[in-house]
Amino acid sequence: MMTIALIVSTVAVTLIVVLVIANLTSGEKKVEHKIERLYASDDPQFTRSMGLLLGPPVVGGNRFEVLVNGDGIFPSMLEGIRSARRTITFETFIYWSGAIGDEIARALSDKARAGIAVHVLLDWVGSSKMDKRYLRMLREAGAEVVQYHKPHWTGLGRMNDRTHRKLLVIDGCIGFTGGVGIADEWTGHVQDEKHWRDTHFRVEGPAVGQMQAVFMDNWVKATGNVLHGPQYFPEIDAAGDGLAHMFSSSPSGGSDDMQLMYLMAITAATHSIHLSSAYFVPDKLTINAIVEAAKRGVKVHIITPGKRIDTHTVREASRACWGDLLAAGVEMYEYQPTMFHCKVIVVDEYLVSVGSTNFDSRSFKLNDEANLNIYDRDFARQQTAIFDGDVAYAKRITLDDWRRRPLLVKLLERAVALLDAQL
Repeated sequence: MMTIALIVSTVAVTLIVVLVIANLTSGEKKVEHKIERLYASDDPQFTRSMGLLLGPPVVGGNRFEVLVNGDGIFPSMLEGIRSARRTITFETFIYWSGAIGDEIARALSDKARAGIAVHVLLDWVGSSKMDKRYLRMLREAGAEVVQYHKPHWTGLGRMNDRTHRKLLVIDGCIGFTGGVGIADEWTGHVQDEKHWRDTHFRVEGPAVGQMQAVFMDNWVKATGNVLHGPQYFPEIDAAGDGLAHMFSSSPSGGSDDMQLMYLMAITAATHSIHLSSAYFVPDKLTINAIVEAAKRGVKVHIITPGKRIDTHTVREASRACWGDLLAAGVEMYEYQPTMFHCKVIVVDEYLVSVGSTNFDSRSFKLNDEANLNIYDRDFARQQTAIFDGDVAYAKRITLDDWRRRPLLVKLLERAVALLDAQL
């Protein structure tokens, strides 16, 4: 009897270990070596390499609009939803209960009842605080709603694989992406600590077709159904003269593409790097790339959240790795008024990359992510000006400040840093 019990317990423990390993690794080869600097960001080879290595080609004919904070973001998204004539595809990580969640659910439901094809893909973990009434409302109106990687015995090895992508595409020709989630925390204009700082982008032009393709990547994974045809992928005329491409990463394909993009951009930087990062926990390879950029004269400025952050362990793990950066001359800032949720990098006032990706191992290795890369000097200068506006509300942390941290704080940060791979 004891032998049977031992066998059963051994099998159970083995299964648990296998599931844990499956959920903590992507199973793909990692970027492990520094990327050699062969060209600068203003060399045509930079744009060519980014397009070819990351997948989708860089395409022209695009127009971009930056949307700052909830008062700028949500009205534009709602206007886009209400303007839909054929299709709406929407994928997001966070969708919580509240006034904005209710308003968006009602707007989507209204379009579904009007005969518009509405497809909604919500991460199961990220939408756990969502009022189930919204799901019923959408489905009863005729919208197709799917929760990504909802627990099922056939997918236990994928429970740690979450879709963190943030995409809204209207009629296949207007797209939205950036850092915003659907929750009241993102509404308003940073008027108090309960209303977060974030940036989103509205896009028109051929790059929107790539945004739609990224949505379809996970929609097919989640449903097995391929949505296609002119209502989803129409012929898109030029809306401007901006260059851009939308690319994605996931543990099941190209899990290192996001880190590769950042490493290539940092390595090609010549003059400046402005990084706005809600969760900044870089690995050693990425730290070294930033340090090397700073040592060759690149002015590196990084804004992260201050004490007002939704995940304090991330802040502690982040601060643990600032030493080499500060010693190299990187300027580190902590945003003070409220949670800083932006995810934007501007390189040499030329490349702007925005999307769902955080500057951490979870985004680089585990999550399904999507970023829009824009190659436009006027637009990049606009983003740098916005960055400078955020610096005005941030506290600079010097190397002396960092070294003077209390011993207990240092020990806590080092302990939390052991979890870097999951942060």
